[in-house]
Amino acid sequence: MATEKPGVNRPETDKTPKDKGDKKSKTIRTRHDYILKQVREKGFVTIEGLAQAFRVTPQTIRRDINTLSESGLIHRYHGGAAPATSTENVSYSDRKVICLAEKQRIARMVAAHIPDKVSLFINIGTTTEEVAKALLHHERLRVITNNLNVASILSKNKDFEIIITGGLLRHRDCGIIGEAAIDFIGQFKVDFGIIGISGIDSDGTLLDFDYREVRAARAIIDNSRKVFLAADHTKFGRNAMVRLGSIGEITALFTDRTPPAALGEVLSSSDVDVHVAKRAS
Repeated sequence: MATEKPGVNRPETDKTPKDKGDKKSKTIRTRHDYILKQVREKGFVTIEGLAQAFRVTPQTIRRDINTLSESGLIHRYHGGAAPATSTENVSYSDRKVICLAEKQRIARMVAAHIPDKVSLFINIGTTTEEVAKALLHHERLRVITNNLNVASILSKNKDFEIIITGGLLRHRDCGIIGEAAIDFIGQFKVDFGIIGISGIDSDGTLLDFDYREVRAARAIIDNSRKVFLAADHTKFGRNAMVRLGSIGEITALFTDRTPPAALGEVLSSSDVDVHVAKRAS
C-alpha cells in the first residue's frame, strides 16, 4: 500500500479535513435544531427515539443533550430531555463560558457601531460584559450601568465617565436591581442603550427570568435614543417567564446566526436592523 512521504502537502480536495469539519458541524447543528423542536412540541423526548430517528448511537444523542442542557435550552433527565424551566436561569458561572466565542464576536460588532464621545446604558448580562470589554479602546464614553462587572471592566479606561445606579445588589452576578435602580435610570436620556436578554420568542417577545431585572431593562429601552440588543443564537426560541417587551422596540439586533424564519419576518416587518457576526474562516 502506497504511503505519503513526510513533509509532502496533500492537495486540496472536496474531502479536506476542513470540509469534513464543516460538514460535521452542520450535521450536529441539524440534530440540535431537531431535538429542540421535538422537545418544544412533545414536552419530553427519549434518547432511544432520537437515536433511531438519526441512526446514530445513544452516546451521540447524550452528548447533544448535554450540550443543549449546558446552554440552558433544555433540561436533561434520565433517558431523555424536556423543556428547560421558564422560572430559573442558568448559573452566572455557566453563562460566562456558554457560547463565549460567539458572545465575543457579537461584542466586537456592537462596539464597532458605537462612536466615541457618546452616552450609553449597559445592563446586566454576560454578553453585555463582553461588549464592555470590546469598548475599552473607545474615547470619552459616558456610561450608566446597573452591572458592577461592567463598571469594573470599563474602569480600566480613565478617559471614561462611569455612573453606577443605586439599588439592591444581586450577589450571584453583581447586578443592581430594584426601585432605586429604575428611578436612577429614568433621570437620563442617552444615545445608546445596550441590553442582553435571556430569550426571544418566535413572535418577537423579549423574555427574561427576573421581574426586577426586566424593569431596569425596560427603563433603559424607554430612555435610550437607540437600543442595541446583543443576543447569541441560543436565545432564539428560549423560554422564560417574564415579558420585557417586543423586539420591534429595539433599533438593532446583534447576533451570531441568522434568526429563524418566523422571527426574521417579525424583525423585517418591524424595520429592526439585523447584524450577524460570522465566524472567521
